[in-house]
Amino acid sequence: MAISLGELASRFGCELIGDADSPVDNLASLDGANSRSLSFLSNPAFRNKLATTEAAAVVLRPEFAGDAPNACIISDNPYASYAKMAGVICPPPAFEPGVHPTAEVSASATISATAHVAAHAFIGDNTTIGDFSFIGPGCVVGPDCEVGDHGRLIANVTLARKVMIGSRCILHPGAVIGADGFGNAMTPEGWVKVPQVGGVRIGDDVEIGANSTIDCGAIDDTVIEDGVRIDNLVMVAHNVTIGAHTAIAGQCGIAGSTVIGKRCMFAGQSGVVGHIKICDDVIVSGQGMVSKDITEPGVYASSFPAEPVRAWNRSVARIRRLDKLSERVKKLERDST
Repeated sequence: MAISLGELASRFGCELIGDADSPVDNLASLDGANSRSLSFLSNPAFRNKLATTEAAAVVLRPEFAGDAPNACIISDNPYASYAKMAGVICPPPAFEPGVHPTAEVSASATISATAHVAAHAFIGDNTTIGDFSFIGPGCVVGPDCEVGDHGRLIANVTLARKVMIGSRCILHPGAVIGADGFGNAMTPEGWVKVPQVGGVRIGDDVEIGANSTIDCGAIDDTVIEDGVRIDNLVMVAHNVTIGAHTAIAGQCGIAGSTVIGKRCMFAGQSGVVGHIKICDDVIVSGQGMVSKDITEPGVYASSFPAEPVRAWNRSVARIRRLDKLSERVKKLERDST
């Protein structure tokens, strides 16, 4: 939607340098912008692109304002300000309330009159869909579930059973919430499945990416607190608790009964073993593996960066000789005494 730069800046408490009446109606990168585009600069590495951008306005820090050829919107946190403004220019798609004729809804389910249930969706027994929520095509919302107000299940999302979702949550295509956790007991005859009878409780303002999975609890519930962001292809096992405003990037795996604090960040392909606790404000780098409790905030890493294969082969060869080297050092120490 079109909006003036003056209104945008005023609404989000930013300073505008330029024509307040100039309209913007689309979002673009610095390279791809036109005279009606809003763009942003948050990484100084792209500062050189400012001089040639055709954007109507760029959201940036005060120290970069002199490099902008057109209007600029000044913010101490340009990316966050841009995100808020982008939500005004490109709001979520509108939908009409109602239940599509091909949807199947249990007689015991409660669907708000302002909600939308799309084609071929399924709503199970004793399930509640809140005000202004959108249940997209092909979604399955099983029995005893609740989707809070203004929720969005985009398409083909599955809530297996006993899944409670707060308000303003977004679940992207293919997400599966509340499937059984990996509970098995070994016997001489083989594995015996442990019934998974818990549910999943998700707070407000949570976003869960495409094809991510959050298992139900074995006995108690799996818990995702307010404001958590989970990327695509993330696996969260049974009885995990994830603290408020934690962010987890793609291909991460969180093993069962782990407790993660608030405002943590997990980079891609990082992992956490089960039954440990991680305190608030922890950052785990890409491919980092957490195998014991973390009790101090900070940045943690454990992976090997890529290097030329010959250098890597030499490193591996040295590692394989460490045991022999250790024995030689011990023998020298014994002989010296």
